[in-house]
Order: sequence, then structure tokens, then C-alpha cells
Amino acid sequence: MLSARSLFQEILDEDESFRLFCSIAAGGESQGGWENGRIAALAPESQRHLASRIARHGADEDKHGRIFEALLRKRGLQPVEVPRETDYTMLLEQYGIGLAHEQLRREEPLSERDIITYLAHSRVTEQRASEQMALLRTHFADHPDLGRAVRMISDDEDNHLAYCHEELLRFARLGHGRTIQRILRESALTEIRVYRDVSLAVMDHMGRILHWPRAKSAVLAAGIHAVYGYERLVGWRRMVSLSPPRRRDPLGGPATRVPAAG
Repeated sequence: MLSARSLFQEILDEDESFRLFCSIAAGGESQGGWENGRIAALAPESQRHLASRIARHGADEDKHGRIFEALLRKRGLQPVEVPRETDYTMLLEQYGIGLAHEQLRREEPLSERDIITYLAHSRVTEQRASEQMALLRTHFADHPDLGRAVRMISDDEDNHLAYCHEELLRFARLGHGRTIQRILRESALTEIRVYRDVSLAVMDHMGRILHWPRAKSAVLAAGIHAVYGYERLVGWRRMVSLSPPRRRDPLGGPATRVPAAG
């Protein structure tokens, strides 16, 4: 019987599928680290108080990338080139979600509207990251090789999501509520489409590596399409709601250190 645990376990047990999984995860986290670092450096004077939190966000993402690379090294594996169709962050940018890399490479200060766009995009993508890590934590929190890393990354993603809620609510109180809701909705509807496409591409690559029978691949693809159908209908709404986080100022301190891969 197919289950999330059995599927992940199969991917983790085989070197080549594990190599692809960690390479995709490391690439996305490292890209997020660079983006946040540039946004922190370019934050406008009116939002300089946010720069340290944005930088902390980026440091956490860099740390996650190093964790996945360390997991590869522990198994004596090298990262593999990430197939373009599985590059979640690149595809989101390609669809116009978030701040363009071309803009971030310039030395021009960002606007307040740019910071709102960044926060709204992050609120959507961190929802996905938090949910994915919660799933891994449910099944692998006690795993001898992955457990500590999964717990740390999961905690960080929850903090990132809380930070986005907190800052967007602050901007909403300043009169930006309609702009925030519009950007959130556009970002969420695009993200669920990109997530579907990336999920299908990743499962296609995993299926070839693990020699899945056609019937198994078809069932997994049908499941991905079913999730997309639900999210397109009503599920996207969970990505656009805003509520005060239980923990205030979740990114107010220094980033935690990278643990040993285990």
C-alpha cells in the first residue's frame, strides 16, 4: 500500500534517489538564502529595522542547504545537477512571483512595496515548506540519520512562517491590507500550479531511478493532480489568511548552528 512514509523511505534508502532529493532541497534552500541576503542588503531606509530579520531568514536557508549537503557527504555522495523542471524557486521567479533576481543583483534600494511583495511571497512558500517539513517530522523525527536535521529545519520553517504573518499584519495595520491580499492570492494560485508541476517532475525522475512500475507512477501522478484540484478549489485559502503568531518576534535572535548530519 502506498503511503507518504513508505514513499519517502524508498527514496531515502536508494543512493541515487536520495542524492537527487537532497540536491533539489539543498539548491532551493541555498537560492532562498541568497535572495534573502540581497533583500536584507537592499532594504529601504524606512524598513531598515527589518534587515536583521530578513538576514536571519537568509542565514537559516543557507544553513538548511548546508545540512542537506552534509547528509549527502555522510553517505559518500556528491550533489547532482538539479533538473530545471524540478527547480521550484526558479520556476516561481519565471512566473513572476516574488522579486526578480535581476532586480536583486542591482545595487538600488528596494521600495516598501517590494518588501511587502517579498513578505507575501514568503508567506505562501513558507506555508508549503512548513507543511512539508511537518510531514517529514511526523515520520522521521527519530530517524538515526535524518531526525535531528528534520527537527531543526521544521522548527525554522515554522518560525519563518510566523515571521511573515507578523510583518504582513504590521503592514496591514499601516493601510496596505488590500495590496497584501491581492499579492497573496496571486502568489498562492501560481505556487500551487508550480508545486504540482515540480511534484510531477520529481516523481517522474524518482520513478525512473527506482524503476517504479507504470501503475505505481500513474497512481502517484493521479494523487498529485487530486491535491492540485483541491488546492485550486479551496486549499489555496490557507496560504492567504493572516493571524498573529503564538511566538512573537520569531526571527529576533541569531541563527542556530548547523548540527552534525545525524
